[in-house]
Amino acid sequence: MPSRPPTRVADILVVLARWWPRLVALAAGALLSFSFAPYGQWWLALAAPAILIALWARATSARAGAGLGFAFGVGLYASGTWWLYISIHGFGEAPLWVAMLVMSALVLIMAAYQALLGYAACRWLRPATPAGLLLWIPAAWVLIEWLRGWFLSGFPWLSLGYSQTDSALAGLAPLGGVHLLSFALLAGAGALSLLWRGRGAWRALALVVLVLPWTLGQSLRGVEWTEAVGAARTVAIVQGAVSQDIKNLESASNRQHILDLYAQLHSKALGAQLIVWPEAALPYYANYYTEYLGAVWSASRKAGSDVMLGATREEPGADGEEPRYFNSILAFGDGDPAIYDKRHLVPFGEYFPVPAWVRSWLRLMSLPNSDFNRGARQQAPFELAGVKLAPSICYEDAYPQMLRAEIRASGALVTVTNDAWFGHSGARYQHLQIARMRALESGRYLLRAANDGVSAVIAPDGRVVAKAPEFEPAVLRAEFQPRQGDTPYLRLGNYPILALAALLLAGRMLQGRVRVKDSS
Repeated sequence: MPSRPPTRVADILVVLARWWPRLVALAAGALLSFSFAPYGQWWLALAAPAILIALWARATSARAGAGLGFAFGVGLYASGTWWLYISIHGFGEAPLWVAMLVMSALVLIMAAYQALLGYAACRWLRPATPAGLLLWIPAAWVLIEWLRGWFLSGFPWLSLGYSQTDSALAGLAPLGGVHLLSFALLAGAGALSLLWRGRGAWRALALVVLVLPWTLGQSLRGVEWTEAVGAARTVAIVQGAVSQDIKNLESASNRQHILDLYAQLHSKALGAQLIVWPEAALPYYANYYTEYLGAVWSASRKAGSDVMLGATREEPGADGEEPRYFNSILAFGDGDPAIYDKRHLVPFGEYFPVPAWVRSWLRLMSLPNSDFNRGARQQAPFELAGVKLAPSICYEDAYPQMLRAEIRASGALVTVTNDAWFGHSGARYQHLQIARMRALESGRYLLRAANDGVSAVIAPDGRVVAKAPEFEPAVLRAEFQPRQGDTPYLRLGNYPILALAALLLAGRMLQGRVRVKDSS
């Protein structure tokens, strides 16, 4: 008799049996996004990687490991960066298909890094062994995370260590920065797997690896790596809360409304030693508001206030060339005005890495196509309110290695940003968490002026000590203490943790070559 054809349920079960590891990896990646702000479930930064590593240990091939890593990456970045849709389609007014294409491309590119890691883990790094779990996979993950943060402009968002700003592990940030925290988390995730599967002495070692970083981090939380210098300063952070859809309107009346709003808020801020406006606060290029800016400077001088003001600006092109545009901070103090130009621009937001024919198409579609220009690689800190201040604009604060030299020469950090592009999503809280990590790493106060929030003053231990109400015009008044000196991270940067990771992987490769020679 002919065999009975399989039922629909049986077919589904067969498919699920074949795909369940990738489905679990996808879910684990999505869960990892909840370890970051605003959810703050930091323990998931241990549990989710542990699930992926356990799946790698069961994988039958390097190709299967790559598939698991890719699924994990898709889950993480689709869940953790969905808010890009708001900026691209909602405020950027790109067609839906363009927004979905750009978002999907970003998720797939970021997931490709995890796929590369999965391939390497299952081919060379032996995820079922104690050394693989505790050393080699954490080392490879950190190197991939670092590579993702700078290669082809980079996207360091959702680096694992950022999830720990409110855990005991944050005490390690001044030692080795966000990547040291990532390494500790991944070694802990490997230790969880070893505790589950290991025996005897290996379980004891796994317990030590799991507990030691947290114990050390907690013991370092009270250490002051830098010292106070001079008196505390007063700061007033101006938050206009101008909705992005309103800001994009080009009518003269709308622009005047924005100028009047900031003038009114600025008048309330006068008297503070430092006043900070958010990114691109003016509704058009600063060159067109010389009289307005002169009035702001004059009023500030009379009140004894220095000003940092976020604005875009235009420089005329030489000899018939097109004008150059910059996203800048203007500084008004005792001397001549100073300018900081943004150095790390956002691809497809502030510049378009596309050929000329694509630009022509963008113009025909009435889509943004103009580029900002990069600022000089090295720019001196501002000296305002008697303090040297290290400026950064928007997500430049996600690139600590770029900021390190200016921070070492400064007494505090100032970031101006406009997270209104992402509406009421969690992007603003993820960005605030990144800023908190910079304060931890540097042992300095960070002053953060955001268009509609989160405007805040962050202490050297990463705590938010003052915060403005979100989504409404406000002036946040607070004090900050200038500090001097270097944390170990400021002195050495990412080099120690990257060197350790590279040495561990080099040792693994050397071990493999020795075994091949012995077997031959």
